[in-house]
Amino acid sequence: MNAIPARPAAMPSLPPPDMLWFLPTGGDGRYLGSAAGQRVADNRYLRGVAQAADQLGFHGILLPTGNGCEDALVTAASIAPFTERLRFLVALRPGQVTPGEAARQYAALDRLTGGRLMVNVVCGGNPADLAGDGLTLGHDERYDQASDFLHIWRGLMAGDTVQYEGQYLSSRGGRLMFPPVQAPHPPLFFGGSSPAAHALAAAQADGYLTWGEPPAAVAEKIADVRARAAAHGRTLRYGIRLHLIVRETEGEAWDAARHLIRHLSDDTIATAQRKLATESDSEGQRRMLALHGGSRERLEVAPNLWAGVGLVRGGAGTALVGDPATVAERIREYKALGIDTVIASGYPHLDEAHRVAELLFPVLGVQRPGAPQGGPTLLTGGGSFMTTGPSPGATRPAEIAAKPTEIMHDGFAPPVAAH
Repeated sequence: MNAIPARPAAMPSLPPPDMLWFLPTGGDGRYLGSAAGQRVADNRYLRGVAQAADQLGFHGILLPTGNGCEDALVTAASIAPFTERLRFLVALRPGQVTPGEAARQYAALDRLTGGRLMVNVVCGGNPADLAGDGLTLGHDERYDQASDFLHIWRGLMAGDTVQYEGQYLSSRGGRLMFPPVQAPHPPLFFGGSSPAAHALAAAQADGYLTWGEPPAAVAEKIADVRARAAAHGRTLRYGIRLHLIVRETEGEAWDAARHLIRHLSDDTIATAQRKLATESDSEGQRRMLALHGGSRERLEVAPNLWAGVGLVRGGAGTALVGDPATVAERIREYKALGIDTVIASGYPHLDEAHRVAELLFPVLGVQRPGAPQGGPTLLTGGGSFMTTGPSPGATRPAEIAAKPTEIMHDGFAPPVAAH
């Protein structure tokens, strides 16, 4: 482990980011790459994680997608009734369902949750797994297809009668009879590191997500997406996907990081790295792997940014490690770049949700339920992000009232090994 860096100098006060948590629908545990300490992620356990996030003050929770986890939409629908405030960031894969059917499904979930749905559009992944689902397009072609998909989906959700002929998809007079609560649609998140991903996010997303790369790399990605969006006359919000390892002291935090990978053998790491390098066409995954090169000696890739998770887990592979003040300052460094949403996780997710809320939220200034209102903005209707969302009791308009080696996508690409 690299030497622990000095505590960062205090930065000017910034509003806290929106803090979201992660629902481990592919399994949970205390260690990476080991059966020791694993937990069965049945509906009762997942409900407990979501309820904890709701009660602790997280604004939302991310549900992953892929053949290594439970279906995101069905899982969200089963858990949402047991929560009160929590927003559900639910994956949507263009090409695996028609735009019209997806519009009906996601509008229904937005209505049934009183406007608490957010949508995470996912195009990346393992080409072999995608082919197994019938999606055989190449990398850039998937983004072109997603562009057609989102043109139709967004129009339907906005209440338009859609006439659209695209390269891959079309709609001839499509209509949505039961629109969502949030107008014109629930907010669309989109993540990816390739030029094709940046172009699509700039043209059609409301928020762009990046995995936790060093700040300089994140700044470059935000600058590119921002410039592309400006060419369309659009502005986006920006979020980051990170693991968090927060303890009362720096030493305890780094001990916890080492503890997380204590059961990983060199052979396990090598196998996972080969799999991640050869089975994914994701540019984001390539960048994650390049951070550490599979070496235990290169895991602190920026101050307090630790890439140990990425030794065996695909997708988001970095964690901020430190005491509350240090982790808060590192988050503020990303905030200064334009990041206003943090989608966090930690192993095991039920325990770490409490730890993050209790140790980090007070330092960041994130308000917990029951505290005076104010603080960070909440994500509501697509195309705009307002400071107050629809009430949990919002109703539809009156005019319509009459495992280890399996693939899971926690935003935009596959993890490998125990989750």
